Amino acid sequence: MGDRVCLVTGATGGMGVAIVRGLVNAGARVVATDRSPEALVDLAEGLGTSVVWHAADLADDGVAEALVAIAVERFGRLDAAVNAAGIENETVPLHLATDDAFDRVMDINVRAVFRCMRAEITAMLTAGTAGSIVNIASTNSFRPQHDQPAYTASKHAVLGLTRSAALDYGAHGIRINAICPGAIDTPMLRSAMDRRGRDADEVARRLTRLGRFGTPNEIADAAVWLCSDESSFTTGHALAVDGGMLGT
Repeated sequence: MGDRVCLVTGATGGMGVAIVRGLVNAGARVVATDRSPEALVDLAEGLGTSVVWHAADLADDGVAEALVAIAVERFGRLDAAVNAAGIENETVPLHLATDDAFDRVMDINVRAVFRCMRAEITAMLTAGTAGSIVNIASTNSFRPQHDQPAYTASKHAVLGLTRSAALDYGAHGIRINAICPGAIDTPMLRSAMDRRGRDADEVARRLTRLGRFGTPNEIADAAVWLCSDESSFTTGHALAVDGGMLGT
């Protein structure tokens, strides 16, 4: 990674925390954002001046542009971004879903990713430099789970944005890829299992071929690779980190 400047959204989530730490450990400087100032303060401990923390709600107008401006003003440029912010709060089939619940999922999982990509790509084009953008999609982008209509639709949309932008900006040296996590052991997954009354061991056996949940660090390793020159010939790709779920 060298001295690259990266933006990470959803930085206090289970995967976001690991991604921030993975990038810093690889030598990057990071602008990290999430909604909770307190959680950002906790995350900041031990990472020093390589990280700038900024609390913001990505659903608000102008936030994406402001975050990119912080990276450019503080570190001089933007080389990479990981759009990891996302929510999953559904436990009902489509005929029972509400407009408000659907809109909230789409606002965070799709509209915010679109706005962040737009700001990130604009900064890279303006600077005339190559770059890498990584969007966190899901295995739901390919294989839905029960009672998750809005979440599934949102993750299909993230994959569509990824592939469309990869096609349009590859000639400018901007690579855009997605990571599709499977069952990763995060607070969001644990909360979803609790809401549904699911047994963790049963879920791990059903959703993976390795008999265990993935770890946030395994997602972080994939994100660091996609942000680095090690993946310089990879764009428009959906990288499944899923314990074999999609492979069978």
